[in-house]
Amino acid sequence: MSQLPPLLWLQAFESAARTLSFTAAGHELGVTQAAISQRVRLLEDRVGQKLFVRHARSLTLTPAGQAWLPSIHDAFVRISEGTLEVFGSTSEQPVTLRATPVIQQSWLARRLIAFHRAHPQVAIRLVSAIWPDDFGPEGADIEIRYGKGEWTGIEMQPLGEEHLLPVCSQALAKTLSAPEDLAGHTLLHAVGFGVGWPGWLQEAGVAHVEAQCWSLTCDNQVMTLALASQGGGISLTHRRLMEQRSDLVAPFDITVPSDERFWLARPSRRHISDEAGLVWQWLCDSIE
Repeated sequence: MSQLPPLLWLQAFESAARTLSFTAAGHELGVTQAAISQRVRLLEDRVGQKLFVRHARSLTLTPAGQAWLPSIHDAFVRISEGTLEVFGSTSEQPVTLRATPVIQQSWLARRLIAFHRAHPQVAIRLVSAIWPDDFGPEGADIEIRYGKGEWTGIEMQPLGEEHLLPVCSQALAKTLSAPEDLAGHTLLHAVGFGVGWPGWLQEAGVAHVEAQCWSLTCDNQVMTLALASQGGGISLTHRRLMEQRSDLVAPFDITVPSDERFWLARPSRRHISDEAGLVWQWLCDSIE
């Protein structure tokens, strides 16, 4: 090639390759999914090879794309680091912290209040995320992710092992003395978790009860817990998320372990500001 491809094309490729989603890359870069797709196609025409295999609802990298991605990613990291070294960062820049709404409410809120009282001079910007594609190294200094911790280029601290258990309103709990009593009630499902109601019912020895229950599915745990607190059914949730809840009770002591967990995470190769380092250490120290 006589010259490098345009930066916008390379940006689109790096973001789409990292997230394996043109839609997520569009959200990250502030453009449409169609714009990302077009930039990638133009880049593929320039280099003369396909970089992605396009499936009906997903993407995978071709061998050429996999081989090229580390070089492109490292180039953007070096540009970012070089910019910080030359121009620095302004003290007005807030520390951006990204997490799901449910972990914000149940685990993060009281820790942020304590941090702010101790360090009111540090500005924090809290950003919500629900789906895995909402996460990524760009735009956030610190994240609280959920998963198995199988991310590259990320420094991680686990919040601890996770166990899931059913929770519901106190009134509904009074009608449940054994797992078999779930029959005829509504099970509230939150999508996106490796362990769900089938796993818990199997652990409780009542797998057959699921066929006798009603079902209501939400795309986040905030809503399932809200419905459960108002008598709308029984939600399966993480024991950790019950730290600050007084409106929900666990009718049974049976829990099911999960190989997924919550993680404090931050990019391992990004320049860390003093303020972001302070927030990171505070949160690490608050893990119980």
